Amino acid sequence: MRITTQPSNTCVLVTGGCGFIGSHTVVVLLQQGVEVVIVDDLSNSSEKVLDRIDQIVGADAAEKLTFYQADVNDREALDAVFDAHTIDAVIHFAGFKAVGESVQKPIEYYSNNIGNTLTLVDAMRAHGCKSIIFSSSATVYGDPDELPLTEASPKKPATNPYGWTKWMIEEILGSLVVADPEWNVVLLRYFNPIGAHPSGLMGEDPKGIPNNLLPYVAQVAVGRRDAVHVFGNDYDTPDGTGVRDYIHVMDLAEGHAAALTWMAGRTGCEVFNLGTGQGTSVLEIVKAFSAACGRDLPYVIEPRRAGDVTANYADCTKAREQLGWEARYNIADMCRDSWNWQSTNPNGYEG
Repeated sequence: MRITTQPSNTCVLVTGGCGFIGSHTVVVLLQQGVEVVIVDDLSNSSEKVLDRIDQIVGADAAEKLTFYQADVNDREALDAVFDAHTIDAVIHFAGFKAVGESVQKPIEYYSNNIGNTLTLVDAMRAHGCKSIIFSSSATVYGDPDELPLTEASPKKPATNPYGWTKWMIEEILGSLVVADPEWNVVLLRYFNPIGAHPSGLMGEDPKGIPNNLLPYVAQVAVGRRDAVHVFGNDYDTPDGTGVRDYIHVMDLAEGHAAALTWMAGRTGCEVFNLGTGQGTSVLEIVKAFSAACGRDLPYVIEPRRAGDVTANYADCTKAREQLGWEARYNIADMCRDSWNWQSTNPNGYEG
């Protein structure tokens, strides 16, 4: 097992590496000289993202990228990947991720998200790889008692099955460290990723109707949707709409790279919040995106969604002090880059 402080000597397996956050993280890692292996079943992503990664990082860095189309639940496929590469660490993104959908499809969410994690860590153990960064979520804090949320804030009963999968996977990975102190686990609890690569070549491209706010807003802006659906305007917030800590996907990608560097030579289990520390309401996002695209976007108020909390935002002091990381982009930047991506790729990676 080796994670070195020299990125050029490190090989990282990125599950779900063709997805929104995964693909941007792959770009940052390749630009730092890390060898990257992606495993992605493309169930909610496009293989075309690989060409965009190549364009952004250039030919030399792209030579360090290998892609396997496979389900992380497929143990035989994982074993083949570990046999073919000396994997030093894993960044685990692969999983279903829509809060609303998870309420409707709990069996699928528990089976896929928890199942693929168990398959993955068992394969890691069998191949002597015991370093993993897990893509966790602020949903593990449930409906918070007080804000901002710190890593010491209590984990609360989750408000939806998606949140429960994140909650349980954190417990599973923590149990690995208790059972075997050689494990090196970092749980990154991030808040609401939005934005896109500043080049406009990569961004969020959900299949079907978007479950997250920003891609939906962006699709309204390019005319693919009629209006933004705002779920609930009777929350105890300044304008009645839900408040979230939105973070630029590039800041998030840099956070994963910083965590990978920090892990070198360590063992144990550590938790970090990744956010901006600023809460922004749904209507404030609609207004900011309207400014980015140059026209007022229509919206309609709908009833609250099951599983949504009133507000959450992060205290990211720990990540700043230990990882040397903090968010650099503001809401205007995030909406500008989202609009740049969506306006130049109105149908995402498909056209």
